[in-house]
Amino acid sequence: MAAVAAHMSGDLVTVGPDEPLVAAAARMAERRVGAALVLDGERLAGILTERDVLNAVAAGGVESAVVSGWMTHGPETIEPGDTTEHAAVLMIHGGFRHLPVVDGGRPVGILSIRDLVRIALDDSAPRGA
Repeated sequence: MAAVAAHMSGDLVTVGPDEPLVAAAARMAERRVGAALVLDGERLAGILTERDVLNAVAAGGVESAVVSGWMTHGPETIEPGDTTEHAAVLMIHGGFRHLPVVDGGRPVGILSIRDLVRIALDDSAPRGA
């Protein structure tokens, strides 16, 4: 069983809860990521995903919107030493594609469904004889 730490991304996109939603979405697009961790100081306050941004756009008025109004508050998290299998169960049952990784309550990474697919593909690849 693989540890989350071996497969998570530590190159985090972070935003503040009071940041304009448009600026946060622009940073996500620039970095080509589907989620940003919302930090209140060093504490994880939430996660802002593509889905959250899409919902905000559909509702209208994004020009004046701030991250805290659209983020997912108190997201499910996982620790670096947990298994990728545990992460997959959380993501499948929770219906989300990004899982913040925390160590001692401090965010240290993020694991995406894409990361889990890579693991599955690597595990199913034929082994050399």
